[in-house]
Amino acid sequence: MNKKDQKFIKRIRTNILKLTFSAKSSHIGSSLSIVEILYTLYFNILKKNDRFILSKGHAALALYCILYEKGFITYNVLNTYGQDGTRLMAHVSHKVKGVEFSTGSLGHGLPVAVGKALYFKTNNKKNKVYVVISDGELNEGSTWESLLFASHHKLHNLNIILDNNKIQSMGPVKNIIKLEPLKNKFESFGAKVFRCNGHNIKDLKKKLLIKNIKKPKIIIADTIKGKGVSFMENNNLWHYKNPNIKQLNQALKEINKNYA
Repeated sequence: MNKKDQKFIKRIRTNILKLTFSAKSSHIGSSLSIVEILYTLYFNILKKNDRFILSKGHAALALYCILYEKGFITYNVLNTYGQDGTRLMAHVSHKVKGVEFSTGSLGHGLPVAVGKALYFKTNNKKNKVYVVISDGELNEGSTWESLLFASHHKLHNLNIILDNNKIQSMGPVKNIIKLEPLKNKFESFGAKVFRCNGHNIKDLKKKLLIKNIKKPKIIIADTIKGKGVSFMENNNLWHYKNPNIKQLNQALKEINKNYA
């Protein structure tokens, strides 16, 4: 990771921690797992007419922090997260400038993304559609129905990024509904599938920029829930908890050290 990227990643993670603390909100682990994915999309991939949907809407804070860095919202607005009367709700909302679609209930974002991709393809438009889904979201039948539909219509303009942090709300994904072998399953549904380190910006960018694919693209991005803070990593308590002041200071200390 170069110094410029590291600077942004450090600031985004810092804001996620501070705002979760001030709002006393949940889903900090989910937000921390997708920082590099969102950063890569917004700073390296997305073009003016492309569309992005965060289907795992409970990780809203990560997206809001990215939108602040891109100038969609001000720092004052960002700091209203989770407060009374704010537009920055705990699940991502289309009322926020730069947000394409409100998501919260899992399994809704991909169907909408598929619909947009079909519209663009049918009307010979060059717009691409990107959607980030969660591994727990693969328990939803609507996800697999959408994949079948996308493959049938050869939606080559559809790019699906799976935040594969291997933990969902009630525990390890493998203990709830076994998903592996994911690559084989996705390919059997007619997608072109790649796998990468979801915290490696160079790797993410390389996979996202692969061209001349005549079918939907799926990138399995292997991530760590709670990435960057040792006591939050792979700990499902941080799907729900928010840090106290002692934990916040320890987390900020680790972020400063890890992304110096």
